[in-house]
Amino acid sequence: MTAAIGSEAAAQTWLIETLGADPTAMDRLTRFVVMLAEANQHQNLVSRASLAHVWQRHIADSAQLLHVSRGTSGSWLDLGSGAGFPGLVIAALQPERPVTLVDSRRLRTEWLSRVVAALGLTHVDVILSRVEDLPSRAHAVISARAFAPLQRLLALSARFSTPQTLWLLPKGAKARHELQELGDEWRHAFHVEQSLTDSAAGVLVGHVLGRPDSKGARP
Repeated sequence: MTAAIGSEAAAQTWLIETLGADPTAMDRLTRFVVMLAEANQHQNLVSRASLAHVWQRHIADSAQLLHVSRGTSGSWLDLGSGAGFPGLVIAALQPERPVTLVDSRRLRTEWLSRVVAALGLTHVDVILSRVEDLPSRAHAVISARAFAPLQRLLALSARFSTPQTLWLLPKGAKARHELQELGDEWRHAFHVEQSLTDSAAGVLVGHVLGRPDSKGARP
C-alpha cells in the first residue's frame, strides 16, 4: 500500500485542496518550518534526516488529525508537544481554536513559546509540566504523538476527558498492537485510521468511556 501523501509537493497540495488551508495558514506553516530548521541546528527537535521531508513527515502528518476529527470543535489538549507536533500545526491551521501545548522539558516549551509568539497565535497556551502535575480539566480533543504507550497514556490522561472527548493518537506501526493490548482495562470506542503519510502507520481515533468498574461514571 502506498501512502496517500507521498511527497513534499503532495503534502502542500493536500493541505490546500483537501484540508482547505488558506494562504495565511500556509504562510504560518512556512514560517514554522523555517524556524524549525534554524532551531534544529542548536537543539535536537526532530531528526535532521526528516527535515528533507518536513511537510510530509511532520506538517501533513500532524494536520491529518483535523481530517479524521470530522469537524469536532472545542479546546484541544496536546500532550508531549515536543517540537510542536501535532499541536502547533493544529493551532497554525485553526488560530481561533484554544490549544494547550504541554511538555515537561524547559527547552521544548521555550521553543514552543517563541514560535507561538512569532506566529501570533493568541489562543495557544504553552505549559511546562509533567502530565501527572497538570490540574484536571476536560477538553474536547486530546492528542499525543509518540508520548507514551496507550495503557499508560490513558491512565495518566483520562481525567482530562469526558465520554464526548475525541482522542487522536498517532501510533505509527504499533497502532493496532497497542489497541489489542489495551484489552478490557478500559471501556472505549477506539478504531484505527490509516495514516495518510505513512502506509505502515495508524492513528487511534475514538472515545474513552471509563474503566469497567466505573459504571458509566466519567473517566
